[in-house]
Amino acid sequence: MDLVLEAADRHLLTPYVYPAGWPEGEPCRQLLSLFVITNLGALALYLFFGTLSYYFIFDHELKKHPQFLENQVSREIAYALRSLPWISVPTVALFFAEVRGYSKLYDNIEDSPYGWSGVFLSMLSFLFFTDMGIYWIHRGLHHKLFYKRFHKPHHLWKIATPFASHAFHPVDGFMQSLPYHVYPFLFPLHKVTYLGLYIFVNVWTISIHDGDYRVPRLLRHVINGSAHHTDHHLYFDYNYGQYFTLWDKIGGSYKSPTSFEGKGPHDYLRKLREK
Repeated sequence: MDLVLEAADRHLLTPYVYPAGWPEGEPCRQLLSLFVITNLGALALYLFFGTLSYYFIFDHELKKHPQFLENQVSREIAYALRSLPWISVPTVALFFAEVRGYSKLYDNIEDSPYGWSGVFLSMLSFLFFTDMGIYWIHRGLHHKLFYKRFHKPHHLWKIATPFASHAFHPVDGFMQSLPYHVYPFLFPLHKVTYLGLYIFVNVWTISIHDGDYRVPRLLRHVINGSAHHTDHHLYFDYNYGQYFTLWDKIGGSYKSPTSFEGKGPHDYLRKLREK
């Protein structure tokens, strides 16, 4: 995140926003800047990619499903916009620790323990590490001690749209993002790669709520896509994973998506039309 902060300081904050005498490395200034940048960035990613997905990928026929709520899209967006600033508070604290040099993020490929191969391996390990972390955190949020208070609001959307992707209770939203932020404090990771992965995980979160259930046949039971996550919203106790089905299979919570078996939301709507 220090790359983004440096760019913001160089092109906007130092010449146009902050007093000339306020040093760029001063902690209060960095915290304030990170809070603004994090919120604007999260908002831009959510609205830009969510809107693209909603208008060009999401099947609007799903809005005719009996479990699609009245004014659902506007309610999803409103809930997300209220939650994002609160989610950003602990997130900014972790970004601040990165900026102050406490993480294992590095600038140059030469700093990678294994060069370019280390960069690619770190991308894979990031995906598998965060998939594992999110699985157990997500499953834990379904425990009766936490579900009603923190996770139930996200399950209000049975037939989700891309805008439901970030419509979490703030505690829920931050907890499920925690593995992304913890990873660079435990393992070396290239800074630009980290920014790219940060964008990717936000886009992926949108994609598993987009109602497009198509997955290459060979990967249907490997990749945790929208079909899997839709069944999680509908049937509660299945498919907690983020990218892969691995941990659901290990944890005994894997469910083959109903849409792959002719019993999904689209199939239900087709039967309604036939009646």
